[in-house]
Amino acid sequence: MRKPFLLLCSFMLGPQSGIHAADAVFDPGSIALPPGFVIEQVAAVPNARSLAWGDDGTLFVSTMTRNRVYAVRGILSGEAGVVEVAQKLRIPNGVAFRNGALYVAEPERLLRYDGIESRLDNPPEPVVITDDLPAKKQHAWKYIDFGPDGKLYVTVGSPCNVCDEPGYGTIIRMNPDGSGREVYARGIRNSVGIDWHPVTGDLWFTDNNRDMMGDDVPPGELNHAPVAGLHFGFPFCHGTDIVESEPALAALGSCDTTVAPAQELGAHVAALGLEIYDGEMFPPEYRHQVFIAEHGSWNRSEKLGYRVSLVRLDESGKSLGYEVFASGWLSEGQVNGRPVDIVTAPDGSMLLTDDRSGAIYRISYTGT
Repeated sequence: MRKPFLLLCSFMLGPQSGIHAADAVFDPGSIALPPGFVIEQVAAVPNARSLAWGDDGTLFVSTMTRNRVYAVRGILSGEAGVVEVAQKLRIPNGVAFRNGALYVAEPERLLRYDGIESRLDNPPEPVVITDDLPAKKQHAWKYIDFGPDGKLYVTVGSPCNVCDEPGYGTIIRMNPDGSGREVYARGIRNSVGIDWHPVTGDLWFTDNNRDMMGDDVPPGELNHAPVAGLHFGFPFCHGTDIVESEPALAALGSCDTTVAPAQELGAHVAALGLEIYDGEMFPPEYRHQVFIAEHGSWNRSEKLGYRVSLVRLDESGKSLGYEVFASGWLSEGQVNGRPVDIVTAPDGSMLLTDDRSGAIYRISYTGT
């Protein structure tokens, strides 16, 4: 029999689920937000990473270190029921949903769980879509999502800090059954967040630039890829115009021939998930703007990130600026949480994962 426990709301846990309370207790009431916004924890999922909505309102949550995928029912009702739907996986960071099926990405494999929402308590065995994705370390984990073209997009991170490795540093796309695989974009060190503009249908993605060049270089990136075939500079160009310090890599190309970031982000903030907001709850000035989960730096003498940032776009898609939207997971050098992924909920609020605290937060606008 499933027994609930209380942590800001009720969570229904299976006896074999492996669910525990938040990995590190943290009060989200200390998070600073613009006036009228509030944040609360609505579920506890250890090492919560990427998010995907099912057709019937189920929220699917991936992990990296737990090697499991969870489903959360009723997350907006005040009683979130958490169940384990996949286990014994390897770094299942990416999740996506389409036509009743849950897609899960391991470093080298894509799996599909058919009819999953009607079988949360007795999940089906997965169908292996492909098992030959590029999967060398150091950034082997994948982020996946379906585009407006119906194709499945997969990020393939570079297997190094900085190197030229064929088949890596790309965003690829394919048909839902794994056929028709092609490279959509190149020159990308490590993207862990992609989304499409709800009006133009253009692809936007974050990218984590190389380490070991200094505290303030190179910047993180928000990139815009409206068409296939673009190159974004890695490994020979970082940010807008920073030439790689290794001569052999710098000789591979020029910043003048690649696509500069739509917006440079803080250096080493580890920008991961992004969401172009298309809900109705937030004030109009937030509609179609880019929210970015900044996981937080490690390669910096003074920590930076550990927040949600906001990039404002004009109607043409040009960046109007980069600002902090939510902060407080870093306080006086103490790390209290690490934001990972963002999705808009059906009611127009936003859900945010924190893999350090094992939490899912809801950010809503009350106007008071």
